[in-house]
Amino acid sequence: MQNQLKEVSEAYQYLGDIKSCELYGNGHINTTYLMVYKTTTGEEKKAILQKMNTDIFKNPKELMENIIGVTSYLREKIIERGGDPERETLHVRKTSSGDDYFIDSKGDYWRVYNFVEGATCYDKVETEEDFYQSALAFGNFQSLLAEYKAKTLHETIPQFHDTRKRFNDLKKSIEENASGRVAEVQEEIKFALEREKDADVFGTLLAENKIPLRVTHNDTKLNNIMIDDETRRGICVIDLDTVMPGLAMNDFGDAIRFGANTAMEDETDLSKVSLDLSLFEIYAKGFLEGCKGSLTQKEIELLPMGAKMMTYECGMRFLADHIDGDHYFKIHRKNHNLDRARCQFALVADMEKKWDEMKKIIERLQNK
Repeated sequence: MQNQLKEVSEAYQYLGDIKSCELYGNGHINTTYLMVYKTTTGEEKKAILQKMNTDIFKNPKELMENIIGVTSYLREKIIERGGDPERETLHVRKTSSGDDYFIDSKGDYWRVYNFVEGATCYDKVETEEDFYQSALAFGNFQSLLAEYKAKTLHETIPQFHDTRKRFNDLKKSIEENASGRVAEVQEEIKFALEREKDADVFGTLLAENKIPLRVTHNDTKLNNIMIDDETRRGICVIDLDTVMPGLAMNDFGDAIRFGANTAMEDETDLSKVSLDLSLFEIYAKGFLEGCKGSLTQKEIELLPMGAKMMTYECGMRFLADHIDGDHYFKIHRKNHNLDRARCQFALVADMEKKWDEMKKIIERLQNK
């Protein structure tokens, strides 16, 4: 690894004298380093160096084309709005030879981002204000990219949020029963299969041109927002590897699935699992304010469905992986993926109980 880092540092030598390069953060996909370097003027600066995970992202060239296209566009829009593009969007540094990424002698792909000073990412909601700020930031991300032609972007993970595909994948896993676990999970299978009609809701509306295809982030967790240390404002959306064509409701829904659940994603005591309607409202308020009117009436009406769909879809993925033998998601105990699936399905069931309240919250916010 040291030889690789030396090779990479030489590719970015124009930055200056690299003083250190240490593992940084707790991301699960790419390998991230904090690189400290001294410029020719003697100033010490930081940058983020990442080795891209080409096992998950099979076409890193297309991925980087997406990131460069979106961040370049964001910079222009942020400048138009009088913002600070150095802090409000990621900035990819070129190699000494002018490329957007570097391929080392082993064939691994590397990239460098400017380090955003004076801001922090949080793994869990510490205050309601932080959750609101993350919603505001992701909504603003939607607003800034509202006119970007989504179809020009590559799918970095094909059919990532295609709920019908996830449903069909689960059925295939059940039929193949690779791990011999199907008999033990009949209740969970029944829950998933009973909601088949839900799997087609968004796909049908998209095919009928009743909802637009948008540029979406597709991983709208709190820790993908940088929050300013002084103002506590959400200032920059990060982790853009999954930026691709998608639906605004899914971005909203994934944040609710993760952030408005009263329990952890793998909670085994299902009595602790529920949708916190207060957090749902806080996030919806921030998201709609951040979107600045860029969503259609239909998209706004479908925000509760986005929350349900992302939770249902994730539950199916966990259940399928459990049946397959735990090949995709990392597990840390026996039946870990089954626990995750049960937790997601319990949250879906609670959303169904609170459906009218969720819809009323969205209507009330929309009419303010």
